Amino acid sequence: MDARPARQDHIATLDLLRLVAALAVVLYHYFFRGAAAEGFLAEGYPVVAPFAIYGYLGVNLFFLISGFVIAWSAEGRGWEQFAIARFVRLYPGFLLCMTITFVIVSLASNPLLPASISQYAANLMMFAPALGRPFMDGVYWSIVIELIFYGWVTLALITGVFQKWKLPLIFAWLAIAALNEFWIGSGAARLLFITEFGPFFAAGILVHHIHAHGRSLPALLLLGAAFLISCVTLGVTQRWMIAHYGIAVSQTGLVVSNIVMYAALVAAILLRDRVRASALTLALGALTYPLYLLHQNIGYLAINAAAPLAGKWLAAFGSIALLLVTSWAVWRYLERPAQRLLKIWLGRAVDAGLTNFRPASNRAQPAE
Repeated sequence: MDARPARQDHIATLDLLRLVAALAVVLYHYFFRGAAAEGFLAEGYPVVAPFAIYGYLGVNLFFLISGFVIAWSAEGRGWEQFAIARFVRLYPGFLLCMTITFVIVSLASNPLLPASISQYAANLMMFAPALGRPFMDGVYWSIVIELIFYGWVTLALITGVFQKWKLPLIFAWLAIAALNEFWIGSGAARLLFITEFGPFFAAGILVHHIHAHGRSLPALLLLGAAFLISCVTLGVTQRWMIAHYGIAVSQTGLVVSNIVMYAALVAAILLRDRVRASALTLALGALTYPLYLLHQNIGYLAINAAAPLAGKWLAAFGSIALLLVTSWAVWRYLERPAQRLLKIWLGRAVDAGLTNFRPASNRAQPAE
């Protein structure tokens, strides 16, 4: 990678990589998990299930990308700017998609997918299980992991250690992750310090550090350590899947997949000049968030409804196409306007002296 500080432009290849990650998760849910233990789908897809099972690793790829993007977003920002930018980025889309899911699931009245007003109210806080209610959609667990990560980055910005002590902080984080996952096995530590997925976030931060500030031996060694630790922490989900479904990706398959994911992130950065940012790449990257939030429960309902009429294959691929279009529409006509209104409100809060946040309209943004 270039040893000079990189020009902070929007990286279109990250938009495309996010889309790949989102579609991998969609394929996992529709072609493997839907007809597995819970029986959310009336018909399974045994021909492609052995391949679709790999799709859940798209979440790990999301965490890799997130580490890069969050390190980029935090570069040169105060903690207020960072925290508000994250809130504007996440909450409007979450609220819209969670509400859409609630309405559709409620109307469907499927006993496998219950929905209630109390559940909806708890999900408004994004930490529904902490309030004793289930997530409106199972994929929301990963949003909680992201929020914990954002919280730690915000704390590092508040204390001023994110820029000054970034590499020592990552070393400590990886040490905690290895200690907990290899020996202690504390569920509380796994959640608080996100020790299962921390190596992926850390690796993304390190790739950004190398991209922006050049190669250094400490950064490269830490990146190698993050990769090795993440190869082991992938076994947490592997063991859960064996217990829950009786099948999981082999350890060899996980290691190979991990190599592919790390290589994909690095390739996206190295090839950043080969794909020009455009309205299309922006839309493809932006629709991944609504797609991820909407696809699971709504997709199960859509496939079950369409399969008796169109056949299970057309039902599945038709649902994917429909959700892609719907996700784009949600981003274009609902999420983006809501984000603009929220920024206006926050701007008025700035004028009232409630925060030091200043929207950086002339600052190039990452593919968030």
